[in-house]
Amino acid sequence: MKIINSWTDLPDFDSDTEEHEFWQNHELAPKLMVSSVHELASRESTTITLRFDPRMLSRIKRVANSRFLNYQSMMKQWLAERLEDEMK
Repeated sequence: MKIINSWTDLPDFDSDTEEHEFWQNHELAPKLMVSSVHELASRESTTITLRFDPRMLSRIKRVANSRFLNYQSMMKQWLAERLEDEMK
């Protein structure tokens, strides 16, 4: 098993399969594992203000209600999913 001691030693993967095969024979050094743990700041979230067309907000609330979700939580989920797509 090869130990990865630096983040720069990680290659860019073209596919999930390629990444899977890489991790079958490699592992992160403990010091990298510790350094990758996110330390929580004093606040876990930041409050922002967004302005929506009233009709759009109403539609968002209806969709959230049909899924038994809080509309703000659903919107955060949508944004997180889109951000993941954008980062690929």
